[in-house]
Amino acid sequence: MLGVAVLNACSGAADTPPAAGSASSPSAPPTGWQRVNLSFVSAYLLVRGSEAAIVDLGTAGSADAIGQGLAAAGSSFAAVRHVVLTHKHDDHAGGLGGVAPQAANATFYTGKDDVAGIATDKPLTGLADGDEVFGLRVVGTPGHTFGHISIFDPSTGTLVAGDALRTTDGLAGSDPQYTEDQAGAAASVKKLATLDVRTILPGHGDPLTTGAADALRKLAASL
Repeated sequence: MLGVAVLNACSGAADTPPAAGSASSPSAPPTGWQRVNLSFVSAYLLVRGSEAAIVDLGTAGSADAIGQGLAAAGSSFAAVRHVVLTHKHDDHAGGLGGVAPQAANATFYTGKDDVAGIATDKPLTGLADGDEVFGLRVVGTPGHTFGHISIFDPSTGTLVAGDALRTTDGLAGSDPQYTEDQAGAAASVKKLATLDVRTILPGHGDPLTTGAADALRKLAASL
């Protein structure tokens, strides 16, 4: 099912996504973030004032659903100034071809060590640990891919984790079968556990909006 889900930190859950091809018209959620549910993977939107950012683009053909998500948030592709890809895999970067022509005012980013792994004519700006985009902190989380990055919003404690974390069966780290460096992936989980995390937005699985910090610290201690 494709749909738009409002992330409500107060309720501790994401609203149920609407049917495929539809979009909700929510008020701004407390975290400021919105999830675009692309079936087995998610994109995330952040609207602040008249500008917007997107983290991850799903597979090819996801542009329409992302556009619906922006509209539901009272925004549009014309307002998007930043598009961040957490890593090079096609289920996160595959939507680039459809989004890039519509987000003509945006700068496109990914981890500096993954730039060469994304086939596109669109210029990509490489990011490194500690960089800042749209008031968001870039956290280098290599392991799933060597250039994998996560995005941390210190104003809300929101962590957009890409594939460094997943919640498909409880909170877990990078799926070993798709991980380039397992030791690096474990180290990245431990690194993320040092942040003041209140909400985890994973690439795969539902957002974790309650008990996120404790769950992340418990996971890190088990690795």
